[in-house]
Amino acid sequence: QVQLVESGGGLVQTGGSLRLSCAASQGTAHTYIMAWFRQAPGKEREHVADINWNGRTVYSDFVKGRFAISRDGAKTTVYLQMSSLKPEDTAVYYCASGAVSGRYDYWGQGTQVTVSS
Repeated sequence: QVQLVESGGGLVQTGGSLRLSCAASQGTAHTYIMAWFRQAPGKEREHVADINWNGRTVYSDFVKGRFAISRDGAKTTVYLQMSSLKPEDTAVYYCASGAVSGRYDYWGQGTQVTVSS
């Protein structure tokens, strides 16, 4: 069983930056693909960005040029550097991981990001 622990959320003003981290507890098992999703109040959970074992990244259009996903050398921690934050980025951000692309077997508990206008 993989546990994903997120950290780094908080309150920031419009235009500010935050860095989220997510650490997997069981080494590299089920961390071939790691991703960030978010869910705003009253909305469905949506994909933000993902990164695979080879470092290939995919971003949703609404964060391109503002957010950057990366992972550490051990491939057990994934980061999301968020810049130029907007109020519409306010959401609970979830980390997810899986053994194959497109399938996420494990999810973190989420970390709140609030962007004030």
